[in-house]
Amino acid sequence: MIPSDRSHFYAAAVTHPGMSGKNNEDCYAVSAHHLSETDSTPSILAIVADGVGGHLAGEVAAEIAVETISQTVAGSDASNPREILENAVIRAGQAVYDQSDSGTDRQGMGATCACVWVISDKLYTASVGDSRIYLLSNGQIRQLTTDHTWVQEAIEHGIIKPEQARDHPRAHIIRRYLGSQKPVIPDLRLRLHPEETDKQTTANQGTQLRTGDQLLLCSDGLTDLVDDDEILAALQTEDLEESLDHLVDMANARGGHDNITIVTLQVPPTKVEPTSTEQAGSKSRFELYRWAYLGISIVIIVMLTVLVWYASRPATPPTHTPIVTTAATVDPTDYLKPTLTKLP
Repeated sequence: MIPSDRSHFYAAAVTHPGMSGKNNEDCYAVSAHHLSETDSTPSILAIVADGVGGHLAGEVAAEIAVETISQTVAGSDASNPREILENAVIRAGQAVYDQSDSGTDRQGMGATCACVWVISDKLYTASVGDSRIYLLSNGQIRQLTTDHTWVQEAIEHGIIKPEQARDHPRAHIIRRYLGSQKPVIPDLRLRLHPEETDKQTTANQGTQLRTGDQLLLCSDGLTDLVDDDEILAALQTEDLEESLDHLVDMANARGGHDNITIVTLQVPPTKVEPTSTEQAGSKSRFELYRWAYLGISIVIIVMLTVLVWYASRPATPPTHTPIVTTAATVDPTDYLKPTLTKLP
């Protein structure tokens, strides 16, 4: 793909170390491309990674994850987005593991990740761990990803209730992450409705976004302390960048025990193209105007011919000399040309 200086989506991001005093081990990236020199289809990739490990190791793991995924996607031809994104996450997991195995100070480091890739208006996602992706559409917020945590598995098996998850002592036990000894399995489920099966959620890859839709990627430093409804309210009532700052302040005011990173992508308003019915109507009006112009032209020609013949015939006394008045010529196209009013 070819790097682009401008994105076809509105994008905003913020990251904050939180209030615990630890280093910011989160990392994020947003990059824009078009597909090739001959294909100007726009593309945007957003990634949030949350590092885990010893001193500075989590920070390194998150950076490796973001760089590897970004480079893999950017170097692709975008012919199979789902497969490309899946392979990019697998390569990132292997890259983190290789680095963690190379030195004792980085041993055991890892990272979660949440990835969004939009080609034109088609959405593709991949995730590992408990960093999340949300879709805000029609005044509702939906979590598209599924957390890979102990409490999530406990909820799915009916061991605990969803309202018990946040304060559960095992809330931060991650069951899947980049850098594990076993090759990571990227989660390609894109859950648009709670009742969907795993097969249906995977088939949702490539779903079409609509004008005004908004995507939000975040680390668990936000979702541990701020509810989904609060995220929705902030993004609906404030400027895009101001809303992110407000969410960070809200999490910090409630303890800010972890790093907080948020990235948002919003589908901008687009020009409305005429529908096939409108195009057919315009064509019919054009045909009507053309025939009207032809008819008026014929009438004018006949009238001028009669007037010329009448003026040039021999004069016979005792009649008066006829006075011929020629009307100013008006170009019928000045008012018969069809106009197209563009819709906003």
